[in-house]
Amino acid sequence: MPKPRTRFLCQECGAEAPKWLGRCPACGQWNTMAEVKVSPSSRAAASPPLPGGSGGPRLLAAIDLAPLPRRPTGLAELDRVLGGGLVPGSLVLMGGEPGIGKSTLLLQAASSATAAGATALYASAEESEHQVKLRAERLGLAAPGLYLLAETGLEAIMAALETLSPRLAVVDSIQTIYDEDLGLAPGSLGQVRHCALRLMRWAKASHVPIFLVGHVTKEGGLAGPKDLEHLVDVVLSLEGERFSALRLLRGVKNRFGSINEIGVFQMEEEGLVPVANPSEAFLAERVAGAVGSAVAPVLEGSRPLLVEVQALTSPTAFGNPRRTATGLDISRLLLVAAVLQNRAGLSLGSQDIIASAVGGLRVVEPAADLALALAIASSLRGRPVVADLAALAEVGLTGELRWATQAERRLMEAARLGFTACLVPPLGRRRVRAPAGLKLLHAATVGEALALGLAGPPPEGRRKP
Repeated sequence: MPKPRTRFLCQECGAEAPKWLGRCPACGQWNTMAEVKVSPSSRAAASPPLPGGSGGPRLLAAIDLAPLPRRPTGLAELDRVLGGGLVPGSLVLMGGEPGIGKSTLLLQAASSATAAGATALYASAEESEHQVKLRAERLGLAAPGLYLLAETGLEAIMAALETLSPRLAVVDSIQTIYDEDLGLAPGSLGQVRHCALRLMRWAKASHVPIFLVGHVTKEGGLAGPKDLEHLVDVVLSLEGERFSALRLLRGVKNRFGSINEIGVFQMEEEGLVPVANPSEAFLAERVAGAVGSAVAPVLEGSRPLLVEVQALTSPTAFGNPRRTATGLDISRLLLVAAVLQNRAGLSLGSQDIIASAVGGLRVVEPAADLALALAIASSLRGRPVVADLAALAEVGLTGELRWATQAERRLMEAARLGFTACLVPPLGRRRVRAPAGLKLLHAATVGEALALGLAGPPPEGRRKP
């Protein structure tokens, strides 16, 4: 019988060395190399062959390309981000802040997978079966074919997958499962990479999609080795404010579809409910005629959305005025503030500016520049933006306004939500048709846009800057 082989593995990055070293040659950490004895059977099981291999090179033109089948998850917004549904054999990694709703969303997806009499496996490595059962009852999930497994050992999870051959599997989370034969601590980078690779190979061979839940760092990125994101087929990020009901599911990586799609959910008693009309949800609590508020049509993937941009100016109590942005790119805020001061004559040098995109959506495209400029000027001058007016333009350093991409789709969304006018740059050579009921107001510069976009004179007793 073959004897176990001695290996020296780094407990931080999982790198292997031919002998013990004081410093890992891969990650550079000291005293992280550990001696591990691996049996031949576990080494053989650790790297099963990938399916579809022909044993040699093949001509690209000779390979049959069948259309990828899709399996709907039962959640329309999740299917949208995935590109139409789950591809059999795909490995999906989902990350997000603790308590944001990752386990709730995946428990709903696993429950929906059993609707047609199929089976699904939910492997919980962080919660007991009792805790998962309580959550399922709270959400009102009726899933007769959903199996629960409270286990942290990789071999037990692999055995359950082989026995059940489910339609869908969920592992919550990848950072807490481990392989005893590897000899590394649970959660170490070597364990995370090894366990994800084992699950990936099984998913490809069995044509069963697997969801992996991943922890995040303080900065909001996925914890663990970066090549874990390269290993999986799809990376999803669930975002949102802890005290807001709206949740945004964003595709960070997708080998089978677009990476720019987002799904919008609302946290209810029955779980995460897909929002069919996100623009209405983002503008639901908007106060008409409020000072310092403007609306911008933005584009997330193929979906146009209307988002409220708010700004507040206040005399600074310190030598240097502060610029704070929530949900907006701070560099765009600095650019717009500088243009307003130098090109439009607004006195912002002694004003703190606090700007925000309402609803938890992060707006990074420059198409919201003009709405941000209107919100800042509205707050400084104490004049609201013209009623039912949207603003769509990028602001240049010379104060000129520029068109945003796919403008017609954005304008159609504004018209659908009941807006009667939209402030845009001059047409020039562009052929942009306004939808029925929407009037286009053209402004070539920021100064012209402020003259058209702000309503009425300043309030009595407030001097115009």
